[in-house]
Amino acid sequence: MLQRVLLGVNETKLEKRLLEVLAHADIVVQPLLRKGILWERVGREPCDLILIARSLVPRPAADSVRALRQLPDAPVVVVLLATEEPEDRAELLAAGCEAVLNPRLSDEMLWAVLSTILDKRRAAAEERLSRGRPLARPRLTDFVSASPAMRAFMNVVRRVVPTDSSLLILGETGAGKERLARAIHAEGLRGHEPFVTVNCGALPETLLESELFGHEEGSFTGATRTRRGLFELAHRGTVFLDEIGETPHHLQVKLLHALQEHEIQRIGGERPITIDVRVIAATNRDLPGDVEAGRFRMDLYYRLSVLTLTVPPLRERREDIPALVQSYLDYFAPRLGRMGAAVSDSALEALCRYEWPGNVRELINVIERAMLLYSGREIGLGDLPESISSLSAMACGELPGVPARAEPFPRAWLERPLRDVRSEAMAHVERAYLACLLAETGGRVGETARRAGIEPRSLYGKMRRYGLRKEDFKTPRDDA
Repeated sequence: MLQRVLLGVNETKLEKRLLEVLAHADIVVQPLLRKGILWERVGREPCDLILIARSLVPRPAADSVRALRQLPDAPVVVVLLATEEPEDRAELLAAGCEAVLNPRLSDEMLWAVLSTILDKRRAAAEERLSRGRPLARPRLTDFVSASPAMRAFMNVVRRVVPTDSSLLILGETGAGKERLARAIHAEGLRGHEPFVTVNCGALPETLLESELFGHEEGSFTGATRTRRGLFELAHRGTVFLDEIGETPHHLQVKLLHALQEHEIQRIGGERPITIDVRVIAATNRDLPGDVEAGRFRMDLYYRLSVLTLTVPPLRERREDIPALVQSYLDYFAPRLGRMGAAVSDSALEALCRYEWPGNVRELINVIERAMLLYSGREIGLGDLPESISSLSAMACGELPGVPARAEPFPRAWLERPLRDVRSEAMAHVERAYLACLLAETGGRVGETARRAGIEPRSLYGKMRRYGLRKEDFKTPRDDA
C-alpha cells in the first residue's frame, strides 16, 4: 500500500537528506515548501505522515498539532526539533505528536523510527480497509496454489496448522511469510486469541527489548510508566518474530529463556511473568550459516525450528502469477475506483517472465501502481516499469541467437545509434547490478555500497531513481 509523506523543512541540505532517507518505492514524499503548501492547507492534503520542522509549525505549536490530530483520518505528526527544549518536546508529545526527533540523528536511526511509525499506520489502514475480508484475516484457502511447487508446499502447511510447536518460516523477502503465519494462527488451536508481530530488524536494540518484554516505570531514561511487552499482550495467542536473524545476541538469550521456561521478565522487573504463547519466527537469512559463524545461537535455532517451512519464491511458481494478478485487480478495483480493470496479454506475459526479486510483495506494488497509472481500456506494457515491460516477446523481439534467459532490452534500442542508447543501457545495467548486490547482501545498504565502491548516500539516491527498496531485499512486511 502506497503511503504519502508531507515533508516540511526550510533547509535545502536537510530536505535532500530526508528525501534520501525516505527513498522507497511505496512512499511518496511531497515537500511542503516546494509545493507552496502552507500550514492552513496541511489538514486538507491527504497523507499518512507529516514530518515538519518545529519552526514551521504556527505558535502555539501544541494547539496547532492538537487541531490537526482532531481531523478525520488525521495523519501522524512527527516534529523535527534540533535544540534540547524538554518542556517544548513534552508539550508537543502531549498534544498528539507521534515523535519529536532531532534531525542530527543518523540516517539509520531516523529511518528506524519513521519506518516503524509508517508500518503501524499501514497496518491500521489495511485493517480498516479490509476488515472481514481475506486480506485482513487470511485463510489457507486464500493462497493461490496452481503451481506444483505451491501445491506441495501447502500440503505441508496443512499438517503444521493443528500443532502448537514453535515454527520457523524461511523464504526470500516479500514471499509471504507474515501472511502465512497469520493464516496458520487463524486456523490453528489459538485462532481466536491475539496475534502480535514485531520486526526484529526494524527497531534499535534497546527499543526491541522493551517491545518484546516490556519495562517497569523508571527502569531507564524515558520509562515514565510501566509498559507490557508483546509476549504479555499475546498471552494464549501467537507471537510472530519477523526477521529473527537480526536479533542481537543478548536478546537471543532472553528469547531462549522465554521459549524454554514459558516466562519473561520486564526490564527493571523483579519477578518472572508466566506466558502461554506459540512462537512463529521468520527470516530471509541463512540461519544455519549464521549458527556456524557464531552470529546466531545454536540452542535458540533448534528451539525455534521444531517445525520449518520454506516458502517458494515467486519465480519458482510462475503458474500462479495470472491468478495472483487477477486477485490483486479484484482487491484494488473498489479501493481505487477502477472497476473492470484488466491486464493485456502482452503485459501479463511480461509479468510472468520477470524474475520478481521482491516476490509477491513486489507484484502487489506493481499492480497497484499500474492501476493508478493506466488510462486505456486495460493495463498495458506502458503502465509497467521498464524492467518488466522489456521482458515481453514483442519488446524483446525474441532475437535469433540470443538465449531465452539472456538479459533482455527494449527492441526499440536497435533502431537507434549506439551513442543515443548508451546512457539508457548503462542505467539498465546499473539497476540490474544494484538489484543483484542488494539481493546478495540481504538489503544491507552499507555492505552494498562498500561492494559497489560508492557512498551509502549515493546508493540511496540510485535506489530511489530505480525504484529499489531495501525492504524488498531485507525487511519484509508480507502481504502475500
